[in-house]
Amino acid sequence: MTAPVRVDPDTVRRANLREFLVARRARITPEEMGLAPGVRRRTPGLRREEVAVLAGVGTSWYQWLEQGRDITVSSQVLDAIGRVLKLDEPELRHLYALAGLNPPPVGRICPHDAAGPVSDALVHLVDTWLPNPGMIIDRYWNLMVANRAAKLALHTTEAGWNCLHQYFLDEMYRESLENWTELAPRVVATYRSEMTACPGDDGFHQVVESLLRQSTEFAELWARQGVAHSGVNMKSMTSRLGPLHFESVTLAVPDRADLRIVLHNPQAGSDTRAKMERLLAEDERRNGLRLVAG
Repeated sequence: MTAPVRVDPDTVRRANLREFLVARRARITPEEMGLAPGVRRRTPGLRREEVAVLAGVGTSWYQWLEQGRDITVSSQVLDAIGRVLKLDEPELRHLYALAGLNPPPVGRICPHDAAGPVSDALVHLVDTWLPNPGMIIDRYWNLMVANRAAKLALHTTEAGWNCLHQYFLDEMYRESLENWTELAPRVVATYRSEMTACPGDDGFHQVVESLLRQSTEFAELWARQGVAHSGVNMKSMTSRLGPLHFESVTLAVPDRADLRIVLHNPQAGSDTRAKMERLLAEDERRNGLRLVAG
């Protein structure tokens, strides 16, 4: 019996890296990058030296990378190559893995371009989450979509309002969130973590600088340099039917790195779902709306 041939995994990885870079380079036209098309191009797409110049790396180094040589790479260089080759988040994560680096966590790679409006499928998702609150925010925590339960229980406003600003500047929200003081440090630390994942993105800085001028409490918490990843937050909201106890979970959208889905579930053992059903039924009667069951 013939023994199986052992293949060095690094050799396979570097060969796959070469094939991936060549294929992605071929799909980018010189015109897309503001370059003259030229008349003696034997293959479609960009030349190796053009990718190197546009990414700010040495021509020989990029050639060695594409040849699959055993060289040292950094995340900054891979990000620069990713921008030139117009890689989306899954492709950039794939490039990291092929280059031998740990890919950033899913949803933490900053998009290079505005991704457009929220799809109907995602809007439908939060609408069918009723009677529980659900909403969609962008990378800066600007509210994009909120279902009726979120508007009733969480006092969310119209699309465009920033959720971090709401947390510190909206008195109605603050008075309704019974554990506001407990959650505030984690909220600020989570925003810092999101901001750190997108260095140089001025949108985050605008949100922070504006809030620093308007809230001394935010300024104090921001100065602590706390960092935390988004996880499960326990929220206790007041309502005319009594306390509402939620578990809040933030989810990344794999094909929309600029969006987050925030879903609220009633805490186990609480009567929150029943109260939400009553609140929504009353709102339906007042406004003649149809309740979408979740």
